[in-house]
Parts: sequence; C-alpha cells; structure tokens
Amino acid sequence: MKNIVLLGFMGTGKSAVGRRLATAFHYQFIDTDQVIEEKTHKRVAEIFSEQGEETFRRLESEAVFDLAERTGCVISTGGGIVLDSKNLDLLQKNGILVLLRCRPEVIFKRVQKRAGQRPLLQKADPLAEIKRLLAEREPFYRRADITLDTSDMNLDDVVQQIKRKVLEIEGRESTA
Repeated sequence: MKNIVLLGFMGTGKSAVGRRLATAFHYQFIDTDQVIEEKTHKRVAEIFSEQGEETFRRLESEAVFDLAERTGCVISTGGGIVLDSKNLDLLQKNGILVLLRCRPEVIFKRVQKRAGQRPLLQKADPLAEIKRLLAEREPFYRRADITLDTSDMNLDDVVQQIKRKVLEIEGRESTA
C-alpha cells in the first residue's frame, strides 16, 4: 500500500490524525517538521526567526526528498509544503495525498494555544493572515486525492473516513 500523506494548513489536525492513522494501518508515523527539528537541533520557530522562511522551505524539501521513497508511512507535512510542486510530485509518486481542511475561524481558535510557535501568524491580524494564506495555497490543495473538512468532526470520525477512502483508492488501483 502507498503512504498516506497529510496536507493542510496548521491546526487542521494533521499530527493528531496522522498518529491515529498510523496506528490503524500499522504504519510508521513521520512528521516532516519533527524530521527538520531533529536534523537541525532547532525548533521550527527558531529556524524561521534565525534563518528565514526560505531556509526552512529548503530544509522541508530536503526532508520530502529523503522520505519520498519510503513505504508504510503516514507522513504529516508542514502546512506550507504544498508551495513547492516538486514536493507534491515526490510525495504523490508513492503516496495518497489527503488534504485536511478547516474553516479559518476554527484554525484560528485551534492555533491560539500555541501562537508563539506559529511564525507565519506573528501578525497584527492573525485571522486575516490565515485567510490570505489559505487563498494563496488553494491551487496547490487541489492536487489532493482525498479532501476532508475537519472543522466539525471528532478525531475518530476523521480517521475512519480517511481510512475508508484510502482503502477505496487502494482497491481501485489494485484491480486496475
């Protein structure tokens, strides 16, 4: 079976959903932000503040390159990973892209708890910034094989819906 690659904006549930999906499929869970932090020995927020977004995006692409050939993984990606189409090309070769969506107001509420760790939201109006970034990323999100709005769903329901849709896709591909 292919990897399951979780895409989406911060606060949509990629990490929490990813851990549960990995357990459900008996896959390894990998978080690209965690891979970067382990490699650099720095938090994502530190990389952004000390080296800038461009350096972080390069490190993100390097992580994708290293992960793309692996199998049996649920990969939770950073929210901006979609900004480089090469990242999506690599991840889609051996994976099913699953986009987790949320209404901007729900995202804002969810990320407020860890606002200091969200470098892209260090703005006077974080909700407006969320809306702007979502609009900017929308064309990239269209590449997803599965899209699910998690705004009003509990974690178990999200996992069950993704599991069902992934198995449907895998079934179609194995009979093709």
